[in-house]
Amino acid sequence: MNQRERWHRLLEMVAVEGQLDIESTARELGVSTATIRRDFDELATQRLVTRTRGGVVVTNVSYDLPLRYKAVRQASEKQRIAAAALALIPPGSTVGLNGGTTTTEVARALALRTDPSGQLSAATVVTNALNIAHELIVRPHIRVVLTGGTARPQSYELVGRIAETMLASVALDVVVLGVDAIDHQHGASAHNDGEAAVNHVMVTSAARTIVVADASKLGRRSFNRICPLGNIDTLITDRSADPQQVSLVEQAGVTVLQV
Repeated sequence: MNQRERWHRLLEMVAVEGQLDIESTARELGVSTATIRRDFDELATQRLVTRTRGGVVVTNVSYDLPLRYKAVRQASEKQRIAAAALALIPPGSTVGLNGGTTTTEVARALALRTDPSGQLSAATVVTNALNIAHELIVRPHIRVVLTGGTARPQSYELVGRIAETMLASVALDVVVLGVDAIDHQHGASAHNDGEAAVNHVMVTSAARTIVVADASKLGRRSFNRICPLGNIDTLITDRSADPQQVSLVEQAGVTVLQV
């Protein structure tokens, strides 16, 4: 069992039990107490659990798959995808960003972009993601516009009619969209109906749509459709994407960048 698998198992265990101690957890997973101690320390650093004297206890925040934990998965791929997306966004643009780990990396890249003189480049970010707004609000060169709406603790996203109405009233130069799945027939889709509805309005309000999705999302469908491939200009994914799936998306008229 590698570190990622261990962490996933530990989070499942603490969610069920409420608390874990070092000794019994090490026996359960068949690893040393030193390994479990390091795992507990790292998970506590990421605020996924609360460290106690002899173990950990569950945090007060409920996640389906915690955003901070998801952020450690495919980190280098997500950063490359974000850099490629940034290259497609003209300086000074009004950019729509929904929630997700890859779009969060895009937000970080936007915040650090400089112009030829070395000055930080201005942009307007319209988002329904509370974590993205939280990161960007301290950047004086980034104008942050939040949608309003009902907050989902699982994804830090604002959803509902308030968010949809606000997005329908603005014009976005480009939307960078994180999705749960993308398929050549079903298009882009999401697990949650509220998120899918908000994402759909973002797409209709934007002049251009860029979908950012690692290879694990290609060739898959989620229940709630965001938009067909005809509404997507560019898909940015990583080099491990299935060539057949990439070809099918390209045949539908979408430009695919693998980074």
